[in-house]
Amino acid sequence: MSSALFTPIQLGGITLPNRIVVSPMCQYSANDGCMSDWHLMHLGNLAASGAGLVVIEATGVTREGRISHGCTGLYSDDNEAAMKRVVDACRRLTRNPIGVQLQHAGRKASTQFPWAGGKGLGAKESPWPILAPSALAFGEGWDTPREMSKDDMRAVVDAFVQAAGRARRIGLDAIEIHAAHGYLVHEFLSGLTNQRKDPYGGSLENRMRFPLEVARALREAWPRDRCLGARISSSDWIAGGFEIDESIAFVRELKSIGFDYVCASSGGLVPQARIQVGPGYQVPFAEKIKKAVPIAVRAVGMIADADQAERLVAGGQADMVALARGFLDNPRWVWHAAERFGVKLEYVPQYARSHPAVWPGSKLARPAAAGG
Repeated sequence: MSSALFTPIQLGGITLPNRIVVSPMCQYSANDGCMSDWHLMHLGNLAASGAGLVVIEATGVTREGRISHGCTGLYSDDNEAAMKRVVDACRRLTRNPIGVQLQHAGRKASTQFPWAGGKGLGAKESPWPILAPSALAFGEGWDTPREMSKDDMRAVVDAFVQAAGRARRIGLDAIEIHAAHGYLVHEFLSGLTNQRKDPYGGSLENRMRFPLEVARALREAWPRDRCLGARISSSDWIAGGFEIDESIAFVRELKSIGFDYVCASSGGLVPQARIQVGPGYQVPFAEKIKKAVPIAVRAVGMIADADQAERLVAGGQADMVALARGFLDNPRWVWHAAERFGVKLEYVPQYARSHPAVWPGSKLARPAAAGG
């Protein structure tokens, strides 16, 4: 049985052996931006998954650009050394590419961990000043950010470049700008959060100005023999927000700059948005972008079933799929998908005894796969 999901894809100067990507997932387990033993376990487990690309969680390019006290960063030598320790360990488990998502959280910075409420940090929780395109709070009870000056914007662009340099020294294969989910770059793109009266606000061309400055700086700094991508919010799911037509215009600009792929996500900008969640609910965004712009497109959003993923890649709706909670639920998702489609996939040697070719118990554990 042939499988589109298990065909290689070239992204810039790297090759993914399959179309399955581990989506960046915040773990809220870092110490002043430094990865911990939790990251060693978490990412080591995912590195052994067989996924074509593992993307490290949203990583702050400045200390103040982190979402929470527990978010990873690449703004210090200590951050760099801690991430290198984890990445080096992952390299011993896989030959497949590893990337990192770089971000600034904007007005959604200085927040609690999700399991502690997920709101803005209180006065006794060591909050910090936050920045955004406009002085608009995310919601009731959240701190109001300071509107960014041109000097602030230049400093953030420089911080992205410096973080890319650290990623390069670590030896990562890809970097991905986080331009989604209501964080800083996305805040500039949407008219709901960008109400500036200068050349960085108003028209779509103006709202794209700062995001494209970040994009151009990263393209100049990041080697062409690696991979450069972006995650975007294709819809704000609310009237007056950033929507698919504007997203397509933004992706065209990223393509012209030299980006290798985009990941079509959505939402996260405002708390009152009502997202229509369901199986593959964001795939139509990926499909529209893929039809409009000649760039590799990754789909994400409740893609949990291998047959579902195979259909959307084989049908040309997207070039890749990304899973987040699907991997938390089942870190062996790729192994089981390969088994489902009769694809020969090598396991890490320590776990080779569980390969369906040698372990009869796989037919009991997954009778559907055994039945073809």
